Formats: sequence, structure tokens, C-alpha cells
Amino acid sequence: MSNLLKKVNWMTLLIPVISVILGLLCGAVIMLVIGYNPVLAYQSIVESIFLQPYYGGETIRAMIPLVLAGLAVAFSFRTGLFNIGVEGQLMVGWLASVACAISLGHLPKILLLPLSIVAGGAAGALWGFIPGFLKARFKVHEVISTIMMNYIALYTTAYLIKNFLYTEGERTPTIPSAASLASPFLANLTQGSRLHWGIIVAIIAVFAMWFLLWKTTKGYELRSVGFSPDASNYAGMSVARNIMLSLTISGIFAGLAGAMEGLGTYQYMTISSAFTGIGFNGIAVALLGLNTPIGVLLAGALFSGLQNGGLTMQANAGVPVELVNIIIALIIFFVGSSYAIKWALSRFSRKGKK
Repeated sequence: MSNLLKKVNWMTLLIPVISVILGLLCGAVIMLVIGYNPVLAYQSIVESIFLQPYYGGETIRAMIPLVLAGLAVAFSFRTGLFNIGVEGQLMVGWLASVACAISLGHLPKILLLPLSIVAGGAAGALWGFIPGFLKARFKVHEVISTIMMNYIALYTTAYLIKNFLYTEGERTPTIPSAASLASPFLANLTQGSRLHWGIIVAIIAVFAMWFLLWKTTKGYELRSVGFSPDASNYAGMSVARNIMLSLTISGIFAGLAGAMEGLGTYQYMTISSAFTGIGFNGIAVALLGLNTPIGVLLAGALFSGLQNGGLTMQANAGVPVELVNIIIALIIFFVGSSYAIKWALSRFSRKGKK
């Protein structure tokens, strides 16, 4: 029995690794077919990330909201729910953190920065609680309600900025320096990149998810409800309360992702008629990371590395940057084809034993 479990675990861990390799190989084939050099393309990505401090810093900077968005999706999935509303929760968290920073700009940094981060997380929590309440009280499927909440967030944030926090350039005013996560030290270290201290928040969030789900009684209860609501209810657990709590905590992670953009990368929020895409990319990050905290961290690093390295790939190898999105899509496709990969691995292992 223990050998079977070990075999299943190794297969599960191998799936994302094989998916990445297959995605990169398919990307290389596409490059060859259309007349580009895949070796030069991939070499430029690796060199830019590890040998050019600016692109390395930008990769880590882009990784911060991706990891937090991935944690939001992974947390809800681990508790039996599918949070498609990370994008909306991220946007309200972004606006709330910026609005808090601007409104309380007279406070010292030691108070203003934590309050602004908390405001972002709280706004995301509220946006996650609403579909959680609808699911628990009225059995509204969370996929439908969270998708709708995305659009409400998109147009609500635009309305609030335009009517209460508007300045020239279709955006909010810039936040005061006391609320900023930007760091001259990190900027100098990475030759002018926008890397900021939000990376610490992301790492703390990774640890917090692991600790909450696997080291606390409440985490066990949340996972139990996700695994079997009927059995959990029979055991005396409140399924409705845990559903609301799960989506609320998921919303906190998403709201923090928005706060990192507002307080770290941009220092303001613009009026937009389109989604940021970070929340939707978080679904792919969680999928590739097998909905585990460390997996999400690694998947976020891979995705941000491909996206930022794609810029140098275009400059050095002439490969269109859109090809990076194709490679990412292929990786996700192969993760989604995990059954076929497991079948192939099983066949291979049986042949090896013969």
C-alpha cells in the first residue's frame, strides 16, 4: 500500500515537470517551423533572467501578484470550491489599498503601510465573502457568482475612481511615499527595475496558506468540508460557515495581490475597461502548482520568467512575444491532460519492470 502511495505521489509531482518540458518542446517545434532559432530564443530568456539584473528584478516583481492570485485559487480549490473571481477581488483590493493610502496620507509609514495592505486584503475578503454567502445560503454556484462579481468590480472601481479619486491621466493620484512598497535599495540592486518589498508579503502568504491548511484544526475542517461536505456535516462541522470562510480567505489573498500592484508596482490605479489578467493567470499558476503553496510559488516564478524573458526573446532572436503566450497555453494544456501523462508513465514503468 505504501509503495502504491509513493508511486502515485511521484506521478503527481512529475506531471507539472513533464508538462513544462512538453510545452517548451512544442514551442521549439513551432519556432523551427516558422523559421526561428529555438535555442537562441530560450537562451535569451535564461540569460536575461539570471544574468541581467533588470530583467531578473522585473521577473520577481511580476511574480508577486501571480503567486498571491495563485494562492487565492489554490486555497479555494483545496476546500472544494472554484474561485473564478480572483480578478475582481484583486481589483477591489488594489483600489482599497490606494484609497486608504491617499485618505490617510498624514500617518507615518509604520502605520500607513500596514493599514493600506490590510485595506486591500479586507476589500478582497468582502468580495470573496459575497459569493461564499450566496453559495452557503442560497446554493448559488460559486463559478457563476464569482464571474459576475468580476464585472461588478471592474465597473465599480472605474466609477469610484472617476467620481472620488480622479486625477489627470484617467487614474487616481499617486500614493504618498509613506504607503509605498518601492525600495531604492532593490531598484539599485536590480539596475532600475520595479522590484519592491511585496515579495516578502508573497512569501509570508505562501507560509500562511501551508500553515493554516495543514497545521491547524480549522484548516483540517476546511479541507474536510471540501473533500466531503456530507460526511463533514454528519461529523458536526458547519458546511455553510466553512464555505463562507474559505472564499473569504481566498479573497484576502487576491486582495493582497491587488494591494501589491497599487502600493508596489504602480503606486496608483488607472480607470480601465479591461481586466488586468493577473487573476485569470492565477488559475493557470494554481493548476501548474498542483494547488500547493510551494508549487504555486514555483509556477508563479516560471510564468513571470517566461513573460518577462519573452521581451528579450523578441529583441535577441526576433521571435514574436506572443509565442510566449502560446508556450504557456501549451503547458496548461499538458497539465490539463494529466490523465494521458499518468497513463503513459504507468505504461513506461510497467515496461521497465519487465
